[in-house]
Amino acid sequence: MKRIGLSVFLVLLLHLGGFAQTGGWLIIPPEQERRIPRPTAGMFALEVKSAQINTTINGQAATTSVDQVFFNPTRHQLQGYYFFPIPQDATIDKFSMYINGKETQGEILDADKAKKIYEDIVRQSLDPALLEFYNQGLLRVRIFPIQPQSDQRVKLTYTQALDKDNGTVAYQFPIGSRKDKTQKMPELSFKVTIESQEKIKNIYSPTHEVEVIRKGEKEATVGFEASAVNTQSNFKLYYRTDKSKLGMSVLSYNESQNEDGYFFMNISPGFAENQEIVAKDITFVLDASGSMAGEKMEQAKKALQFCISNLNEKDRFNIVRFSTEASTLYDQVKPANKANIKEAEGYIDGLRPIGGTNIEEALDLALDSKTKEGRPYFIVFMTDGKPTIGETDEAALLKLVGNKNTDNTRIFTFGIGTELNTHLLDKLTDMTKAYRTYVLPDEDIEIKVSDFYTKVASPILTDIEIKFDEKTKVTQVQPKQLPDLFKGGTITLMGRYKKAGKATILVKGKLNGKIEAFEYEVNFEEKNTKNEYIASLWAARTVGYLLDQIRLQGESKEVIDEVVRLSKKHGIITPYTSYLILEDEAISLRNRTITPQDQLIRSRVTQDAEFIEERDIAYDDMKKTSGKESVKASKEAQDLNQATNISAPATTDVALDYKDKMGESKNLAEDIQNLNGRAFYKNDNIWVDSYVQLKNTNNKSRRIKFNSKEYFELLNDEPESRTYLALGKNVRFVMNNKLIEVYE
Repeated sequence: MKRIGLSVFLVLLLHLGGFAQTGGWLIIPPEQERRIPRPTAGMFALEVKSAQINTTINGQAATTSVDQVFFNPTRHQLQGYYFFPIPQDATIDKFSMYINGKETQGEILDADKAKKIYEDIVRQSLDPALLEFYNQGLLRVRIFPIQPQSDQRVKLTYTQALDKDNGTVAYQFPIGSRKDKTQKMPELSFKVTIESQEKIKNIYSPTHEVEVIRKGEKEATVGFEASAVNTQSNFKLYYRTDKSKLGMSVLSYNESQNEDGYFFMNISPGFAENQEIVAKDITFVLDASGSMAGEKMEQAKKALQFCISNLNEKDRFNIVRFSTEASTLYDQVKPANKANIKEAEGYIDGLRPIGGTNIEEALDLALDSKTKEGRPYFIVFMTDGKPTIGETDEAALLKLVGNKNTDNTRIFTFGIGTELNTHLLDKLTDMTKAYRTYVLPDEDIEIKVSDFYTKVASPILTDIEIKFDEKTKVTQVQPKQLPDLFKGGTITLMGRYKKAGKATILVKGKLNGKIEAFEYEVNFEEKNTKNEYIASLWAARTVGYLLDQIRLQGESKEVIDEVVRLSKKHGIITPYTSYLILEDEAISLRNRTITPQDQLIRSRVTQDAEFIEERDIAYDDMKKTSGKESVKASKEAQDLNQATNISAPATTDVALDYKDKMGESKNLAEDIQNLNGRAFYKNDNIWVDSYVQLKNTNNKSRRIKFNSKEYFELLNDEPESRTYLALGKNVRFVMNNKLIEVYE
């Protein structure tokens, strides 16, 4: 037998590894007839090259087809076993499998039989990743031959009955194990078709950024496609049917009776051809100062043309251009008829950039354009500069707008470039319950503005209020200010609740001048650990809100302490929060309230002096009111505060890049996992639970050797431990208020 070459062996190491798989995994057992180099002493898994998942959901029945391609990088023909974890709590009616086009029978193992398989794999491969699926059933099928240096294709179809939580149907697909975020899936795509006998209102994924395409009131397609995507989180999708005009979906997460629970609320009008649209008034305010000359002005004019041409039939509009002085197309908003739109198009075409920046007069004229008929009024404000003429003081300008805006006018701001006052624009949007957008120098203004306008063109419900049952004692709701609800859009709220049980939620808002009210009966659960992502999302939104408070109002000890606590607990790492955590850990080490091995992020970066210096810069950047650093800080805070899925706050930032002890490039936001409502940090190959710092157990740790008898006793006696043990061979975690240390 020829010895495998070094180059092929290196390829083997790249393609074979742990069990971070999408869907099923293909394992090569150790009892092969031929000896081949392997990354571990026991079995190993072939990694997936690509995975396509197509699912059709009809009512509460789902049929899922999985098409996976594995690669055998060795020069040897192999025999392996394909394993697929049966979704937890799912009732599987049918399995069919095709391997290279030939139908193959597999063996379905119940959860008890599957446990032994999982344990055997952990013992032989020394990789505990599969313990994530420890309490799930398993499909097993033998595959032979697996040809050398070739792809191995596996197609699998199964049907299942889906769970309903608070009236919301839940679908989940097992993407991967809880490994570090550097493990990527080369190609991954999802397509989920929902067919219902009733009107579909809410559709959302809290785990992935998906596209939802409505095909009528009772059908929709959900899509997700990416390359080099991390396989950290299982794919979850929820939908709800509702006969009312407004659909509400509520999910809860409550790990412990000793702490407040978390809730996730989604409000959506669904889809309908004849959906009643609120007639709106809107004024577009465009900066035509000299700094807008060139490509910026041309893009802004095209964006404005797009908005005007897409006004609804019953809308009214106006245009304000401003430079040294401000002027309007009309004295007040006018109907969006063909004649007025044609006149507006000519007006836009004739705009020329010249002069200074008179923001005071521009906003004054825009607010004066509003009529007194009580219709919703929006202002879209586009500028690339700071006020240089008229009132230039930020506080004074905001006071003028506040005194004049007595009818809840929304001011949506577009900051073009970086040489502008972000604090002024951000405070304008905050005080008027709108939101801001920044267009960086390398971005297209037309695309940004047209995308925004498409979303807000058709209001469904404005001036929304939500009232919770007092007995539930809901607190810390995000966002603090409720936006309006638009056609095709949703509103997502998250918060905490003190008392579990059934509750009534009342939603009120204006629809074409009339108050509409919707009442819902929901259940805030006393114990539910399935929806752990809710805690992370709520924390991301809260930290985003607090960062804005620090930016716009200044620091206070109470706010800083809360940012540090939440960022540690939930793994929310930004340039600014990393500075705060590093400072906090340095003080705690000096005061001996934590030990070096308790550090969450500091031990990773102390050898990188340049990174530490960059943290000081990030801290100073939070205090700036203009420039690219200020724009970046503003965008960062808003992205966190508006996060709707856990992939958004998990996005890594190049400003968090550092060199480890070996000189390799790493990112501080990587190697963080959220489990059971709190974060784990990987430092020097040891996973550290944030509760080690936050809970202050002050107890001597219980040390357990990985793969020992005591290890498997813990695995079976304490179900909660399985989630933590799946992280790796070295884990320090708090459970039942005791510190447990698993080591190699």
